[in-house]
Amino acid sequence: MEKKKIDNLKEITVEHAKSKYAKGGYIEDEFIMFEEIAEVPIPIGYLRFQSVFFAICTAGEAKYKLNTKDLHVEAGDAVIVTSGQVVSDVCLSSNFKGFGFMLSLDFFHYILSGITNLSSLFMFSRSNPVFRISKDQIDDILEHCKRAKKRLIDRTHPFRRELIACLIRAMIYDFGSIIYKAQHSKNVKQNRAEVIFNKFMDSVQENFKTERRVAWYARELNITAKYLSEVVKLISKRTPREWIDYYVVLEIRVLLRSSDLSVKEISNELHFANQSFMGKYFREHVGISPLKFRRS
Repeated sequence: MEKKKIDNLKEITVEHAKSKYAKGGYIEDEFIMFEEIAEVPIPIGYLRFQSVFFAICTAGEAKYKLNTKDLHVEAGDAVIVTSGQVVSDVCLSSNFKGFGFMLSLDFFHYILSGITNLSSLFMFSRSNPVFRISKDQIDDILEHCKRAKKRLIDRTHPFRRELIACLIRAMIYDFGSIIYKAQHSKNVKQNRAEVIFNKFMDSVQENFKTERRVAWYARELNITAKYLSEVVKLISKRTPREWIDYYVVLEIRVLLRSSDLSVKEISNELHFANQSFMGKYFREHVGISPLKFRRS
């Protein structure tokens, strides 16, 4: 049975979605919009997302499994699927209506670069992949989608990608606000582990440029490094070290692509011992040197 599941596992990326849904507005292999999800041909089997997917149901209902857990969606629900999660057994009612969009991991990271306290909010979606939103919130997200769609159609705009990225960033902010309100509602209470994880993520986003030791973050939270590691792994499926490295590497990538800083200046900005050490660190995580990444 396990062998059958593995053979039937499909990797879901923006590139894959674009090949199946030609009418969706898109930016290369970075972003695609689904104006009517019911029209998207959904593959049969197990779908592992190598992307980030957002959707809102406006009519009807749907059922699906997320990491083998049964979930139900109805009108007024928002859905988020994050990277690494596996979706299967998708079933839409005959009157289902909904819209959504998908981002590649790189584009999602680019959108979130410089936005503090937002990544930890989206971790909420791992334990709450379906949650209720108001009609006004749905209308706000829909307006963002309409503006983005207009820009997606205009392929002659010289700053099309950057402009659409700004529109998507605004949409992500609104989604973040929705998640924040759901997370802090009376009906959704954080347990101690979630509180610790969110405090850790906030601290990492504020201090990763100067502090990369797990023990330092544990002291800031007045807990042991071992307990911090257990909590972070439990909530996010990543270790504290992996989260710290994630933000450091993301910052290097953003600075290499969006600034005129030299590699040496970037290494100073992020408090590496020297340029050579940062180059080795970057190669270990990305697979190529900083200069090759900048030129790619």
